[in-house]
Amino acid sequence: MKETPLFDAIVIGGSYAGLAAAMSLGRSMKTVLIIDSGKPCNRQTPHSHNFITQDGEKPSAIAEKAKAQVLNYGTVKFHSDLALSGRKNENGFAIATQKGGEFEAKKLIFATGIKDLMPDIKGFPECWGISVIHCPYCHGYEFRGQKTGIMANGERAFHLASLVNNLTDNITILTSGKAAFTEEQRTKLDRHNIQVLEKKIAEVDHKNGQIKQVIFENGDKMDFTAVYAAIPFEQHSDIPVSLGCELTEQGYIKVDNLQKTTAKGVFACGDNSAMMRSVANAVFSGNLTGAMVNKELTDEQF
Repeated sequence: MKETPLFDAIVIGGSYAGLAAAMSLGRSMKTVLIIDSGKPCNRQTPHSHNFITQDGEKPSAIAEKAKAQVLNYGTVKFHSDLALSGRKNENGFAIATQKGGEFEAKKLIFATGIKDLMPDIKGFPECWGISVIHCPYCHGYEFRGQKTGIMANGERAFHLASLVNNLTDNITILTSGKAAFTEEQRTKLDRHNIQVLEKKIAEVDHKNGQIKQVIFENGDKMDFTAVYAAIPFEQHSDIPVSLGCELTEQGYIKVDNLQKTTAKGVFACGDNSAMMRSVANAVFSGNLTGAMVNKELTDEQF
């Protein structure tokens, strides 16, 4: 019977954060296994922005190039599979996968991202990441000067409106129910000619993911070129919590400034543990995580 190798680290999630962490470790000659199911959250997004040297590139092209570079390091291996469960053992941790494998490592890195929870609005999922967007820094410049909606309410809608206001002067907030703004917020919105509509949204009419109009439950319609949407999310993987990782009130994996979770030997990076949801931030946090895992391994072995 073939003995299962003990890796220095298993990285669960092989997108930008996970690959960056693996590269840091690979360059320090640490043995690394990346487990990835091949379903990144930005797979519908046509172009990535606000990341120097890669501005305007397809997200998949960035990931493919990164993967090829990471796997040039001989101590890094890639396994296409879905991690289903994890447990602590005498060596550190064991991860079981959908294809029936079990892999062991001294340390774990979760770069599993988050799962967006789509509202029950026809056409919304097809437009998500294309013309129904989440971040002015990632997508806003491309829709500058265009008629723009903000599908949110309260503090989140107000925050988005303040950022988007620098990109276009044609903004409508779509609360899809009773607006929840303070008197001061309403005064500022009025001062910037930002309309607030409380009508409930029934459908996003689009062509190939490009929004044409929002259709309300009462039959009214309004044209838009882009709509920002603040939607809820959940963790892609429940393994971190099962191992003792705490979540923040917002639902992110709680990490310190060295990307350590509240479970010893377990680290997290990328969208699963940061509000700043961008490729650049994922790469940064993954790079830092790899270095910190390497330091912890070194301190234990030297």
